[in-house]
Amino acid sequence: MTTETPRWFTSSYSENGGACVQVATNLAAPQGIVPVRDSKDIDGPALTVPATAFSAFVAGVRAGDFGTV
Repeated sequence: MTTETPRWFTSSYSENGGACVQVATNLAAPQGIVPVRDSKDIDGPALTVPATAFSAFVAGVRAGDFGTV
């Protein structure tokens, strides 16, 4: 049995201002999770989100359900 490690991804929409998050979507299919972490603290904790919840969040963002700041 092999254990997959997160392959971290930063969105191309992220600016270089440092307020970015990274996700590891490669674990969605095999483990049903999407880890999320602060790109400024790569050795810090990662929040593990169920893949279905992450998909719903992304769909909500794309649909504009959360408004703008």
